[in-house]
Amino acid sequence: MKEEQSYTIKQSAEQTGITEDTIRYYERIALLPRAERKENGHRIYRQEDINTIRLIACLKKTGMPLEEMRPFLAVSADTDPAEYPELVELLTSHRKNVVSQIASLQQVVDFIDMKLEEGRYRRDCSDVELDGLQRRMGEPKPKSVSPVEMSYFSVSAKAGR
Repeated sequence: MKEEQSYTIKQSAEQTGITEDTIRYYERIALLPRAERKENGHRIYRQEDINTIRLIACLKKTGMPLEEMRPFLAVSADTDPAEYPELVELLTSHRKNVVSQIASLQQVVDFIDMKLEEGRYRRDCSDVELDGLQRRMGEPKPKSVSPVEMSYFSVSAKAGR
């Protein structure tokens, strides 16, 4: 029988893009199980550990706090999501937050594009100006933005005067 492949902490870090210090931290806070050790005390990681580190990295990229990741890490990779409706609900809620953040960032990109197009940086942003820019650039009109959301741009523009 073939022995399972094992990796050093350095190899694990290289494969996952997570630093060695961060891997040790995840072990210290019990986000990752304590690694097995060689006789010399060096950590040994298995493919399952690599996959868990990759999952943590992926969830972290979504902005999920480390503590909120714990329930997702407690279930096995081949688990049927239907068996854990509470996790599906958590992930659905998190997805809604990420989509909202994307929409907010798109407004910022639209604002920057508008300012670059018009060549003026100090005027307030308005839907009329944004509509004109999109017609000139051939882009579809985005969802309307509330006055509260646009107030960020107005305040920022006024602060620069």
